Amino acid sequence: MGRYTGPKARVNRRLNTMVYENRGAVKAHQRREQPPGMHIRAGRLSEYGQALQEKQRIKHYYGLGERQLRRFFEIASKRPGNTGETLLIMCEQRLDNVIRRAGFAQTRPQARQGVVHGHFQVNGHKVDCPSYLVRPGDVITVKPRPNLLKLYRERVEEPKENVVPEWLAVDTGELKITVVGVPGPEDTSCPVKNVNLVTEFLTR
Repeated sequence: MGRYTGPKARVNRRLNTMVYENRGAVKAHQRREQPPGMHIRAGRLSEYGQALQEKQRIKHYYGLGERQLRRFFEIASKRPGNTGETLLIMCEQRLDNVIRRAGFAQTRPQARQGVVHGHFQVNGHKVDCPSYLVRPGDVITVKPRPNLLKLYRERVEEPKENVVPEWLAVDTGELKITVVGVPGPEDTSCPVKNVNLVTEFLTR
């Protein structure tokens, strides 16, 4: 799932959610909002179907594979509080998601690509793992190479609709992201409607 390369507009239409933000997928979803396929079945989804759909939203939105999602779930289930909310908070703390929310990339796949290619450093050390979980006090910077500095300076200056969350501090001049806190349940950006259905699904 983390390397999904299929038609993103079909995923948006199937899940009826804008999980992929690239222009082509957004325009295609706006043109045809109904689910893909020749024979569209109307009617309400079963509880199992709703839970599966919610799980797919999380996986596609954050670029998670099944094993990675279940690993996050196992960690979240051992922490105090609501397991579903903790799971989403962990996903928000992924390095690729932080880069996207800070405005250094237009989409999460784009942010993931930048991390994998070694464009970013955490506390002065190169990190090329998109699933790296940031912690308060971490400082994320662009690798000091002229071509990368030029690329990301142009990206942060582009007009965008997303608002940088309060738990991140962004210095666009220095191209620096500082993690100043931990996201709360209200800070999660994934358009999942009922994360408790996912929790019940994964405990089966």
